[in-house]
Amino acid sequence: MPVSAAKLKKLRNRSFYELWTRGKQETAKLAERLPGVFFPPEISNRAWVAELHPESRTASAETSAAFILQRIRTSTAKTFFPSLGRRREIVELVDSRFPAERLRLIARADRVCSGRFDLLGLSDLSFGDPIDWRLEPLSGRRTPLVHWSQIDFLNPEVAGDKKVTWELNRHQFLVTLGQAYWLTGDERYAATCVQLISSWMDTNPPKLGINWASSLEVALRVTSWLWALYLLADSGVLTQFFILRLFKFLLISGRHIETYLSQYFAPNTHLTGEALGLFYLGTALPELKRSEHWRKLGMRILSDQLPIHVRPDGVYFEQSSYYHRYTTDFYIHLLLLAHASGTSLPESLEEKLKLLLDHLMWITRPDGSSPFYGDDDGGRLITLSERQADDFRDTLATGAALFKRADWKFVAGSAAVETLWLLGPDGLASYENLKPESPVECNRAFVEGGYFVMRDGWERESTYALVKCGPHGAMNCGHAHADALSFEFARGCVNWIVDPGSYTYTADKNARDEFRLSSAHNTVTVDGASQSVPKGTFAWDHIAVSSVLLWSIADDRVLFVGRQNGYARFADPVCHERSICLHKSEPFRNEPAYLIVCDTLDARGHHRYRLHFHFSSECRASAEGHEVRVVSAAGHELILATYTTIERVGVVRAPVRIEQGWVSRAYAQRQRAPVAVMEIEGRGAQRFTTIIFPVSDSLHVAEFLERVLMREFGTGITTLRHGESGRGQAGVSEIACSRQ
Repeated sequence: MPVSAAKLKKLRNRSFYELWTRGKQETAKLAERLPGVFFPPEISNRAWVAELHPESRTASAETSAAFILQRIRTSTAKTFFPSLGRRREIVELVDSRFPAERLRLIARADRVCSGRFDLLGLSDLSFGDPIDWRLEPLSGRRTPLVHWSQIDFLNPEVAGDKKVTWELNRHQFLVTLGQAYWLTGDERYAATCVQLISSWMDTNPPKLGINWASSLEVALRVTSWLWALYLLADSGVLTQFFILRLFKFLLISGRHIETYLSQYFAPNTHLTGEALGLFYLGTALPELKRSEHWRKLGMRILSDQLPIHVRPDGVYFEQSSYYHRYTTDFYIHLLLLAHASGTSLPESLEEKLKLLLDHLMWITRPDGSSPFYGDDDGGRLITLSERQADDFRDTLATGAALFKRADWKFVAGSAAVETLWLLGPDGLASYENLKPESPVECNRAFVEGGYFVMRDGWERESTYALVKCGPHGAMNCGHAHADALSFEFARGCVNWIVDPGSYTYTADKNARDEFRLSSAHNTVTVDGASQSVPKGTFAWDHIAVSSVLLWSIADDRVLFVGRQNGYARFADPVCHERSICLHKSEPFRNEPAYLIVCDTLDARGHHRYRLHFHFSSECRASAEGHEVRVVSAAGHELILATYTTIERVGVVRAPVRIEQGWVSRAYAQRQRAPVAVMEIEGRGAQRFTTIIFPVSDSLHVAEFLERVLMREFGTGITTLRHGESGRGQAGVSEIACSRQ
């Protein structure tokens, strides 16, 4: 078969070590396809015993497995999470401190026992009875039981939405069953756990099927199995036969992860999650001969990737808040496992982890939720409690307990039950003994990561804005969105203007692009085009480059100015510059905090410009004249008004319409939400100024707008009539920005 020039170029650009690693993996795939040569259906008893340290071997494979189980039962706190050695205290604290969480957890466990699953943004899913582990129930697609490398899992015609299938097969519901067993002592939960794992092992032989196709998914399943094992260790349903078989599958899983590490396929959270899975195995099962090797390999990868994945300002390099949270959880678990097992950590790890947590604190909205900038895949490292997908405060609370950070506690709020399960009673006490303190600063520029946070306080009623102006992503930018110069705005505990999220990856190509394009973000599109242009599910054909021009903080306002060149590719290039200024409230003038967004589009020819403002799905929006009035579920109101200038006319209101868009607050889930679109055509440079402000009973809207416009433009306004358009009157944006 002839090799294309593009493939030859790729080969020339790869190092010898990369070619050698990829070659080894391809050879391993070929070998695994030979039935019974390297990997028989299951590992033999003799082969299992040979994988143990000599001191852990007994008369038979079954008694060796029983020996390990007995060690787990009697010395849980010494090698794994110390919290798992304090069952009685944790049960008492959950009963007394977290009664609502207890009820929800047991209800989830009961649904699992009845074959119903809540996964990602979906609820009450059924995968058949008995469970069909290779089924994607939304599309009805079922992947074949062939070697994992022969399955085109990115093709929805083959696998439907493979993330739904994989989410089931992460087996995180087994941890829920283990928790329910602890809290109730009901052996039904332990028996269900054993039955489900046995069913999985029966129908997913090593190396066969979609559930072996991703090393990350194998690693996350290993993590779930190990937690379930330690939680259920005292149950009588763990027979020698079951435990031996479970240990064999854990061993094969570890070898699979090690062989197919995503060092070049996906060296992002795939690689670090796989490395953590190896560290988990090496820590939880020290009897295995490969345990020390897996700990060292996992630690080396996680240490090596830390400065690559976490920018100097603490932002995760793929420009995704959800994967930032993933990465933070990975390193928290690594820290806890290393401490429990006496493994030394690199000096930089704790400092980088603090930076990751600090960014989580800064992006948290006043209501406690977090924005979904970039992709979100809906998954978790482990599920120890039930929260909304966009609520990252349990991770922040655990970080506050670990590092004694009072400001993180202030933002995280009440103690999280996850902190208790991870850190034990001492960790919970550490959190509760912290006196929460509001962060000293209200504004922060994450320059390397490209995120700029503006606030007028840290209370639930405070004003908050987050601006995106930085790298598009990393590597092939697979988890990035076309969101240069986009922003979010919250005020009065309402998330008014939001990033719509992701919704899906592979299930629906049109929906995938719809949520990634610039029109799905709070920015400007030109001639209906996106700043950055997707190329397939996880790549881009064209990428906009952003740059920060100014970040200024004063007593009464905060100003950001940035630029992006996504439309410089046009025959008539267009440069987009945007300034966003948060004006703090001035009670003596009865002026609320408000936002001014100034957009300058520098071009020579004629273009059509659209300003997009996406509102939360809980909001209602209407166009009243040339203003947008938005009403929250609680009845709070917000007004947006956009102005431009027309030669010989002056400052005029821009026309506006309300469209229906989408917002996704969890993967595979979306809700209709209003979008305000201001569309104007014009030749030459164009400038648009949008004023965004809350409405109260005491605010006289017309007078407030008149004062703001006089300060910004030094003039009044004219209503734009049908058919009129801008002709490039200079000076509007410059005046607005120069007077900040």
